[in-house]
Amino acid sequence: MFKHTKELQYNAKPEAPDPLMARRLQESLGGQWGEMTGMMSYLTQGWSTVGNEKYRDLLLDTGTEEIGHVEMLATMIGHLLEDAPVNIQENVYQSGDPALAAVMSGMDPNQAVVSGLNASLNNPNGTPWNAGYTASSGNLLADMRYNVTRESMGRLQVTRLYHMTKDKGIRDMLSYLMARETQHQLQFIQAQEELEEKYGVVVPHGTQDLQHTEFSHTLMNFSEGEESKELVEGKTAKDGKPFEYESNPTAQGGKADMKPGPEEMRNTQEDKEKTVEEGRKIIESQKDMK
Repeated sequence: MFKHTKELQYNAKPEAPDPLMARRLQESLGGQWGEMTGMMSYLTQGWSTVGNEKYRDLLLDTGTEEIGHVEMLATMIGHLLEDAPVNIQENVYQSGDPALAAVMSGMDPNQAVVSGLNASLNNPNGTPWNAGYTASSGNLLADMRYNVTRESMGRLQVTRLYHMTKDKGIRDMLSYLMARETQHQLQFIQAQEELEEKYGVVVPHGTQDLQHTEFSHTLMNFSEGEESKELVEGKTAKDGKPFEYESNPTAQGGKADMKPGPEEMRNTQEDKEKTVEEGRKIIESQKDMK
């Protein structure tokens, strides 16, 4: 059960309207790494976690918090769009058409045309948010690693947005989101490390005997230069096995030896002419029947 509380988790009111900043904030709301993605990823992961109540609770705690972050961003965007068409109409494009004025000013057209000067579930360029951004694999370690990446990318973008405005109200909210994304990174790293210690560092665990182990710890040099060698030379991998480096990887498979497809499937000119001729015969036979 979810229960909405009318008070926001944190302040979400700017000093003044700013439709351009409203558009930029759409990335943190409905972009690939935005709060919608975190919300749906963590909740779905949590609902899928059975028998690991500590991690289930962590995911549901965080996923539910992200609902509040979506609300904060939607509220902030709404404030930033207050009276936006009128201002743009007067100062940018004397058309009398708020939607056209919004487009000409650089505002997000969706906010004016589709959402009635409110936040919408899309990125700044109007691309709708979609579930393909989320991850819920059923493997806790894989999901926790994804979650660290999601929070890292989210915080990176929020920090960039912070430097795109001088508005103290916007910066105050973004500072709060930065702090929460710091916590989320750290908690998911903590969970990731616990799971690695319990199961091992390779996903999925318990499958090492299925792989060709002679290839499992070798960095192969497939691009010009050997700078990457420094990363592994003389080093031991996190699973306790030594890394190796192969300067000139060799092909391990033979040349591809495939049979051609059926001749009639290749669309050669001869085939086309044959098909046309066969079609004519069918038409002539139908005429004779009449």
